[in-house]
Amino acid sequence: MVEVVKDWLVVNKPAPLIVHPTNDRPEPTLLGEVKTWLSSRGEDCATLSILNRLDRETSGLVLMSRTREAARRFGRAMERREVQKEYLAIVSGWPEWDRQRVAEPILRQGEVRESRIWIKQVAHPDGRDAATDFEVLRRFENAHGSFAVVRAMPETGRTHQIRVHLGCLGHPIVGDKIYGPSEDCYLEFIETGWSRGLEELLYLPRHALHASRLAIPDETGGLDWSSSMPSAFREFCEIKSC
Repeated sequence: MVEVVKDWLVVNKPAPLIVHPTNDRPEPTLLGEVKTWLSSRGEDCATLSILNRLDRETSGLVLMSRTREAARRFGRAMERREVQKEYLAIVSGWPEWDRQRVAEPILRQGEVRESRIWIKQVAHPDGRDAATDFEVLRRFENAHGSFAVVRAMPETGRTHQIRVHLGCLGHPIVGDKIYGPSEDCYLEFIETGWSRGLEELLYLPRHALHASRLAIPDETGGLDWSSSMPSAFREFCEIKSC
């Protein structure tokens, strides 16, 4: 899904796809693919910029500005925390609560203890403030055990925030190689790729997190986009829509 207007566009990012180029190795990026697509239509992409970033394995809605004025307008809305973001996640276990708020500061784990994964984050009182509201949408069972579909509504936008906060609640996201059953899953995946052994532990080849809604104030009355849960997640839940 792509929605394009003069000042901005919204893309439904697939996974696994990074949003920006990295220094590691050449690979496709969301920014590069969108620039190529716009150029093929004869449209200018010189001032194109991504406004909300998603992890490689997180799918869903990404907003991009096409003009400097739009970048400033949406940037101010994000700084004032006026942008409403919603995610859908499949988590392990059945939460005992229907609604829950987590307000645990977050920082990189390597700042406070030895960490084998540089990017791994952890809840810590010395971290930056972070808050997420959660709502259980559905509890279900399948051949692998008990799970739940949870709506996550982050108030802040820290790295891996939803994943860390769900871990704090004891309900990690299905398929999460870093915050799931063991960080060894991530290290093994980096070394050897997806394997039968990882499938037995994680069930899904990527973490089950999807950016499902973006709502942004606008002078015309507001902008609101939504994206349904990917089919692979629905099949895991054995539900038709969410």
